[in-house]
Amino acid sequence: MIKRILVLVIAIQFAGCAELQKVVNNLPSNVGLTQEQIGNGLRQALDNGVKNQVTKLTATDGFYRNELVKILLPEELQAVDKGLRSIGLGNLADEGIKVLNRAAEDAVKTATPIFVNAVKEITFNDAKNILLGEQNAATSYLQSKTNESLYASFSPVINDSFSKVGADKIWSNLITRYNSIPFVSKVNPDLTAYVTNQALKGVFTMIEIEEKGIREKVGLRTTALLKQVFALQDVK
Repeated sequence: MIKRILVLVIAIQFAGCAELQKVVNNLPSNVGLTQEQIGNGLRQALDNGVKNQVTKLTATDGFYRNELVKILLPEELQAVDKGLRSIGLGNLADEGIKVLNRAAEDAVKTATPIFVNAVKEITFNDAKNILLGEQNAATSYLQSKTNESLYASFSPVINDSFSKVGADKIWSNLITRYNSIPFVSKVNPDLTAYVTNQALKGVFTMIEIEEKGIREKVGLRTTALLKQVFALQDVK
């Protein structure tokens, strides 16, 4: 009986060693990458997100036809939409939604360098943990570190785009028409602030798509650095 137990223990040990060796063999040879190198790889992934995904938002209908980022009316303006449609102004309500998205599309086109610089300037305090974190960990980190400064830079761009695409006049007319309906609660929304927040949300959504793609698909790792860095998370 004792012999059988010893044989079983030894077999388990050998199996454990074999599994351990298998893991070791699968580890990438570049496990010695520095925090700086990993940080540079994460920046490169985020930069690809701006170049490959955020630029899609700048096309006509980039926001409007993309259900992931389309800007809808805020809750407090749902009554405006319903009220206008109830008096036969559905087309005006539709146009109001469209021009909000047009303003975002125009603004992102103008402000793309803002996002590129934000990626370049970000400092990763613990790059390895971010690399080995969730599939959107780098994007979430970028958002947490830059959202406030991006808002300050992006808001005036949105405001200019409102005028450029005629959204200011359309919404002025839309709000005036709605406020003239008897017995409704008057509204005076800050649409610039709302669209700025929604546009930034859309930008980070698209960057996240690219990050997730690079994490999941080796073929999207288009540089030697991306291949080296993201090989580490493949075996986490």
